[in-house]
Amino acid sequence: MSRETRRPPRKAVALHYGSERAPRITASGSGLIAERILEIAREHGVPVHDDPLLTAALSQVPVGDEIPENLYMAVAEVLAFVYFLSGRKPGQQE
Repeated sequence: MSRETRRPPRKAVALHYGSERAPRITASGSGLIAERILEIAREHGVPVHDDPLLTAALSQVPVGDEIPENLYMAVAEVLAFVYFLSGRKPGQQE
């Protein structure tokens, strides 16, 4: 007897952090929409971080909303790493 195990659809969430108080969700989706979000990010050289638990939490936030305070630390760690890799500082344009 064989059991087919189905993987849940892939999820993706895009964030923007500028001069706002907190990062905002700019796109969110699963399945084909998630794949397209990732494709667009890669086409534009936007770093992609793979964290299923953080993505699951962020995907509950409506597009256009700031991330909730309980996710500040997790998102800050990701953003700090992205800034480090790019050699930029927060608020600095490319």
